Amino acid sequence: MKTKLVCILTGILLGPCVSMQAQSNVDSLVNVLNTQSPTVDEQLTVYIKLCSFYQLNDNEKYLFYAEKGLNLAKKEKNKFKMIEFNNFQGRAYSNKADYELAHKYFNTALNLAIEIKDRDLEIQTYGNLAVSYSNKGDLKTGIEYYQKALSCLESLGKEEKSATWLANIGGMYRLLGEYDLASTYLKKAESIAEKIDDKNALVKTYSSLGNLYREMEDLDKAMEYGLKSLKVSQDMHHKWGEANAYQTLADISINKEQYDEAEKYADECLRLAKEIENTKLIIVGWNALSNVYLYQNRYKEAEDAAFMAWKTDSTNLYIGMNIMSNITHSNISLGNKEKASMYLNKYTDLNNEYNNKNVRENLMEQEVKYETEKKELKIAAMEKDKILYMWIILLVTIVLVVLLLLYLNNKRLARQKIKQLEQEKQIATTKSVIEGETAERKRLARDLHDGLGGMLSAVKINLDNLDHIQNARTLLDSSIDELRRVARNLMPVSLLRLGLKASLEDFCGAFPQVDFQFYGEEKHTSENLELLIYRCVHELVNNAIKYSGAKHINVQMIQNENNISLTVHDDGCGFDPQKVKQGMGLKNLTDRLTVFNGALDIVSTPGNGTEVNVELSFP
Repeated sequence: MKTKLVCILTGILLGPCVSMQAQSNVDSLVNVLNTQSPTVDEQLTVYIKLCSFYQLNDNEKYLFYAEKGLNLAKKEKNKFKMIEFNNFQGRAYSNKADYELAHKYFNTALNLAIEIKDRDLEIQTYGNLAVSYSNKGDLKTGIEYYQKALSCLESLGKEEKSATWLANIGGMYRLLGEYDLASTYLKKAESIAEKIDDKNALVKTYSSLGNLYREMEDLDKAMEYGLKSLKVSQDMHHKWGEANAYQTLADISINKEQYDEAEKYADECLRLAKEIENTKLIIVGWNALSNVYLYQNRYKEAEDAAFMAWKTDSTNLYIGMNIMSNITHSNISLGNKEKASMYLNKYTDLNNEYNNKNVRENLMEQEVKYETEKKELKIAAMEKDKILYMWIILLVTIVLVVLLLLYLNNKRLARQKIKQLEQEKQIATTKSVIEGETAERKRLARDLHDGLGGMLSAVKINLDNLDHIQNARTLLDSSIDELRRVARNLMPVSLLRLGLKASLEDFCGAFPQVDFQFYGEEKHTSENLELLIYRCVHELVNNAIKYSGAKHINVQMIQNENNISLTVHDDGCGFDPQKVKQGMGLKNLTDRLTVFNGALDIVSTPGNGTEVNVELSFP
């Protein structure tokens, strides 16, 4: 049975055509898949030939067999076949005008081709990307990919295979109005294709030359090339080329004012495009019919045909401009002013989009880039070994640098960790000291105020009855005042009994030039935190009175649910914080604020007073 299978494959896997014999061969191929037991390689070969047959005749079957082949190639991890089937998938989706998905498959194929270093498959994929981008209307990117394909061909010494690429580049330069460049590329393509009898290249070259001469108003020569393209396509049973040739002949006939002939050609173009399910040609066919109807003053039909083209695909910028123009003119002639105005605006938007691309400004740049790349490829081929050694050296250097950076980074992280641990230890120690100090201050203040203070007050009362001991009373009054001052410094009694706000009001009220304002909601926090805030106000107000010569000092406190903001502002002499070193009092405050995740900020300039801001957060 295997011998029979080999015979079938040898006899019928000869390339796509649509003759009766070819259809019989295709049926045999399908029969092989359904009834025989082919090997994996034979199945892949059958899928490739089925795709090659259906790509010009039935896009849905083309896509179906491309997907089957790709799944099998992936399963077998056959990268060569994965490239071919990714390209098939990309072309099928490009025919459906799903360019995003098409480019995804093409780019997958390109990456695989570069990975396995197969320049022929790389060239083929560049060509597929170029066609897809040009069908989308992005001619600049299309030309870039064609020139990459040409550079690869020339580096491999295969210029004789470049006719198709040259023809396509020429066709795109024609669309951009660069007729001299278009003629150069197309004539070169014609010479190469006729020399090696490359009929596929001749179909595209003759069609593009027909359109070029039409736009250059040499209509006889244009018709000659259009008919040449049609004949070669029909001889090959090449439906895509045939549809494209009919479109070219339709445009030429319009220019010759042979509208009946133009309509026949446009109808044939559309019929074949629908038959092979090629979205781009369907748009072209509808657009050609719209042009014919417009010249025949059949405005409603012209509008309908243009709408069909737009509905099929609205992403093609160049055809889209012609479609909007036809709809606008049709509605003007039909008297639909509002509708005409709306589509005129759409035409203007498309035209602006086209102009903003700056395609024309970059064309010569692409030519220079293309010539430069050719030279660089030749140099690269001569210095291949040298570049390889340079890459090895560079790779080793990068590895060494990375290792060194890792070592230095680890060392830096270790130093940071040690520093962090030291800081945490210092904060914990400071916090313990503060808590101890606070407890001891509370005890001393309570003992002094309640114990010794009470006793001294009792002595004073007893001495009040002894007028002759006036000096003793005076000394006792001074002792009691000093006792209260010491107790207030250790731990303000008002802070313990009345809270932070009341204690600050009491403190600030002792100075005629100090005002105190409180905003927000008074909320009791920890004793340590309240004492710290009191110490901040005490230190900052005393500093302002002692050093600034201020006539007015404003203390403002804002308390929210989870934070306290404190501001002490004076109108004194001010100073430069960068030049004046902090005193011990401010340094102690800063250290204590750090323990409570607080911050102190001093804003001052000589002659403009001083503002100190303290921010504290608490749970």
